[in-house]
Amino acid sequence: MPSKHAEVRIIDEHTLSDDWYTLKKYTFDLQRQNGEWQQQNREVYDRGNGTTILLYNRQRRTVILTRQFRFPVYVNGHDGMLIETAAGLLDKMDPESRIKAEAEEETGFSVSHVEKVFEAYMSPGSVTEKLYFYIAEYQPGDRISAGGGIEAEGEDIEVLEITLDEALAAIASGLIVDGKTIMLLYHVALKGIL
Repeated sequence: MPSKHAEVRIIDEHTLSDDWYTLKKYTFDLQRQNGEWQQQNREVYDRGNGTTILLYNRQRRTVILTRQFRFPVYVNGHDGMLIETAAGLLDKMDPESRIKAEAEEETGFSVSHVEKVFEAYMSPGSVTEKLYFYIAEYQPGDRISAGGGIEAEGEDIEVLEITLDEALAAIASGLIVDGKTIMLLYHVALKGIL
């Protein structure tokens, strides 16, 4: 399918919040498929791009996941304790270097070889963030610390090692509800990596 880009004219840009990250309101004209121009308004949250990784062990058919409190899901009716793949914002680093650092900070595993599998916009209706998705094989000897994240950044991360079958069952039961984690778990299952 050939790529197609939108015809857009930005009319106005107004910053609504610049506290944690940036929330702006835009007014713009968008050319519709029939050639007519339509004025629209959107609020856009810019928190930068991020990266995520699923660590897996082929022999044991296990994966490394994390569990931590996420306030936005808490205020949306969840208990707040989300099971996820290790992830973080790029913060001016290239995706591969950042994900190696995040894997070590959050899980305690040091991985030297990572494989990029795809990129995706996770909430394109309102958030600018693009995620870079990686996988990497780990061995028990690759664990160089307890992990757990950086306390000064408010991280209090529990490291989980579970089988792929347990992880897939946790998706089916609703225990794992994080989008990036579901995507990576299904990726390794569908590709026959584990």
